[in-house]
Amino acid sequence: MTIRIVLADDQPLIRAGLRVLMADTPDMEIVGEAGTGAEAVALVEETGPDVVVMDIRMPDMDGIEATRRIRSAHVVILTTFDDDEYVYGSLRAGASGFLVKDMALEEILAAVRVVAGGDALIAPSVTRKLIEEFAARPEPSPGPPRRVDGITDRERQVLTLVGRGLSNQEIAAELVISVATAKAHVARLLTKLDARDRVQLVIIAYELGLVRPSTSGG
Repeated sequence: MTIRIVLADDQPLIRAGLRVLMADTPDMEIVGEAGTGAEAVALVEETGPDVVVMDIRMPDMDGIEATRRIRSAHVVILTTFDDDEYVYGSLRAGASGFLVKDMALEEILAAVRVVAGGDALIAPSVTRKLIEEFAARPEPSPGPPRRVDGITDRERQVLTLVGRGLSNQEIAAELVISVATAKAHVARLLTKLDARDRVQLVIIAYELGLVRPSTSGG
C-alpha cells in the first residue's frame, strides 16, 4: 500500500527536504504541498491524502486550525515548537501524531506509517510535556467532566492501558487476551467515547484520572 501524503510547511526548504526523503521511500507518495494552513485544507479536499504532515506556525491559518478542519485524513504535526500550548492544542484539534523536527528522519518516516495505519504516535519528549500538562491541572471537582457510564469494566481497563501508552500487543499481554480482542476493545472505545484516535483516548484517560503522571525520577 502506498501512503499518499500532503506536506504543509511555510518553509520551502523543509518541504523540499521531506519531499526528497519520501521520494526515496517506496511506500510513500507526495500528492501535494502547501505553504499555509488554508492551502493544506484545500489540498486535502482536492487530493484526498492518507496523511498530512503539518507545521504549526504558518501564515493565513496555523496548523492547529487547519488540523481542526481536516476530517478526511490523518494529521501528523511536525514542528520545532513543542511547548505545552501547541502540544495540547494540536491533539485536541484531532492530530494523530506530534513530532519535532530534530527527530531522526527514519523516526519521522516510521511515525507516518504508524499514523497511516490508524494508530497514533507522539514524540517521547512531547509525551512528557503532555503528562506534565495534566499533572499541573487541578483535580476535577466534584466529578469528571466526561461521563463513561457506557463502557464495560474491561473497556475501562483497556482505556487505562492506552492512557499509559501501551500498544495493542502490550495490552493483550497485560490482560492475557488476544491482540485481536485488544484491538476490538480499542475500536469500541473510540466509538463509545467519540474519539478520533488513540491520542484522544490518552487525553480522555488522563482527564478521567484513570492514569496519573509518574512522580518518580528518571
